[in-house]
Order: sequence, then C-alpha cells, then structure tokens
Amino acid sequence: MTAEQPSAPKSGKARQSHSGVIHVNEPHTENFTVVGNHLLQHPELSLLAIGLAVHIQSLPAGSPIGIKTLAARFPEGEIRIAAALRELEEHGYLTRARERLQSGQVRTRTTSYNKPSRPLPVPSAPVVEPKPPAPAKTPAAALLTRLRTYDSRLLLSERDVRRLMPEVSVWLERGVPATVVERALTTGLPQDPIKHPAAFLAHRLTALLPPQLPIPVSLGASAPARPDPLQTCDGCERAFRAPGPGRCRDCRVVGTAA
Repeated sequence: MTAEQPSAPKSGKARQSHSGVIHVNEPHTENFTVVGNHLLQHPELSLLAIGLAVHIQSLPAGSPIGIKTLAARFPEGEIRIAAALRELEEHGYLTRARERLQSGQVRTRTTSYNKPSRPLPVPSAPVVEPKPPAPAKTPAAALLTRLRTYDSRLLLSERDVRRLMPEVSVWLERGVPATVVERALTTGLPQDPIKHPAAFLAHRLTALLPPQLPIPVSLGASAPARPDPLQTCDGCERAFRAPGPGRCRDCRVVGTAA
C-alpha cells in the first residue's frame, strides 16, 4: 500500500475528475506495506523491477528471494527476473553481498531498502538533434555543384542539383570515387553549346553507370558459432553464459582463493 497522498480522497469516497484515474482509498489497519512514490513512479525502473521491489519489501525478514525462488513464484522466468534485480541494484533499492561460509560454500545475502541508497535521477526532456544528411548525398550535392568549375556550361540550379543527387548517389554507393564520377561527367564534352546541362548530365549518369561489384564468396566459410546458453550461477544465482550448469567466473575465483 502506498503512503497516503494529500490529493487522494478519504473514507472511501472517490474524487471526481474530468479525465485520468479515480482513486477509491480505504484505510488499512493490518496486512499492508508502505511503499514510497519514489519507487512506484521511478522514471528509469522497468515495471517488472518496480513490482519485484514491492513484492520483496512485503516479505517478512529471512524469506528466500533467490532467482530460482522468484521464478517459481512468478511467470516471468529467471532471465527477466535476474535483469530486474540488477536494475534494483543499480538504483540503490537492493544489495547482494556474497559471503563465504566455513564450509567453503559461497552464499548471497540480499538487503532490500525501502528508500534508495543513492540520489534519484532527475528526469529531463529528451534532446532531439537534427539528423545529419546522408554521407552519400552530401558528396553528391558537392560534386554536382563543383562541375561548373570544370566548364561553365555545366552550371546547375539548386533544383537541378536536388533532382540529380539520387543518380550520383547510386555511383557513390557502388564504390565509384567522386573524382571518377566527375571525370565521367566532364570528359569529352561537346563543342556545341549545352542548352540543358541537367538533361545532359542525367543522360551521362544513366548511360555510363557502372555495374555493381560482385560479392566475393569465401570458400569453405563456416557458419558463425552460436553463443553458449544462459545458466544460473549455483553460488550467486546470477545469469551467465556457459556450456553447462555451474558457477560464474567471480564465484570460481572466490572458490579458488578459498
């Protein structure tokens, strides 16, 4: 149960509003848990992490909350529960310390905090930066604009540049250097006046377009190896990748040191 809010109605009476949620609150005198809005309305925690934190805070001291225990209680599975526990650790709602027993075994002692042990993040408005122009289109525009330095008859308007950019981009995307494209468009120009430079260049870009390079096929190439499956550490119950069950690298190091 969350702490009572000043705006929430009392004595079970619902406060009317034009839109949004309507609260009907009844006071609890037994079997309830006080949870702060800093957790319930956390701007960065996932819904699964928030729900898992509330469940852990409602348990009596000494209750087992290992990954396997929680996975047996809830339908989300070990991988998602392990990720949610890491979220709570990162934001100060949970700590998990490994302890070595006299028998040499390693166990995990979990501590739950109803208030975070570190400052809450301050939500900020996302910064939307303008997308830079595509690299292939930016060399294409510069290339077309620069053609008039080779021959004044190839002077293009802004509208002509925008219309011809896609055709130049095809050359560049096929691996043809910009200098080669310029040479193909400016070599062997006719002696007669070029009345329509945009149409003249469009014809050359289409007629002289080189084919795509063939994709090399490597002989004897084998399929990439698949990653090892996820396992749950027998020591700290963290998820790790390995061919079979066992302990993660950290727990193996602790066991070797012991």
